[in-house]
Amino acid sequence: METFFTTSDKIQHIIKSFNLTKTLFVSSIIIGEANTGKKTLARYLFPDAIFVSGENQEEVALALESYDELIISNFEKLSNQSQLDFSNKRIIATADYMGNPHTVDELFAFIYTMPPLQERPDDVKFLHRLFVKEAESTLMLSKNNTLIDTIPLDLTANTKSLKKSIYYHLIKQTMHIGDIKEMLHDYLFTHLEGNNNYRIHLGLYEIPLIQAGLKKYGSQLQLSQALGINRNTLRKKIHEHHID
Repeated sequence: METFFTTSDKIQHIIKSFNLTKTLFVSSIIIGEANTGKKTLARYLFPDAIFVSGENQEEVALALESYDELIISNFEKLSNQSQLDFSNKRIIATADYMGNPHTVDELFAFIYTMPPLQERPDDVKFLHRLFVKEAESTLMLSKNNTLIDTIPLDLTANTKSLKKSIYYHLIKQTMHIGDIKEMLHDYLFTHLEGNNNYRIHLGLYEIPLIQAGLKKYGSQLQLSQALGINRNTLRKKIHEHHID
């Protein structure tokens, strides 16, 4: 059975509204950005409903003939929306965008908007910890080594980018010098072609070295001393690689 955590007032309102109408044969749609939890919420509220995707129009048509209660995901991908008949059925649809407002308004008695994660800071904290635990288990990491608050989070694609940013950060933290060398080996083996490859790919080493050094030491003078090169050489490299 699906579970769903939220402290968002907007989503709490959606849940409350569904609970008040879930015994009625009415049609509702939840519209919002991809990966915001629309399908999870629908399954949580209607765990016994048949689930179909708007990506398969024939499957949706057959399900509408066979069942009175149905969850239709990716509703915006159905090309025959104006021909659908939801009479005497309990339809819960999800969509990444509105599509044809007139058609949606004709088909659905209730239209809800799912807020993105950017507007749900407490939900992000919950998912943050959930995905960290999942990643620790999947990657077989020691829980004591994970500093949760240091992980930079990407919410541009909601849960998809959030989860990816957590896994990416934790994988980086577990890498050793041998892993880095192996990754560079595989990359260079794939991309070495033509002439002048030493100069072309030298930035793979020099750019992160200079960027990390400037961040750590705070000045070109201190960095040049740490690297054992003169300041003019360092300035030349910074200019050559367009490093701010």
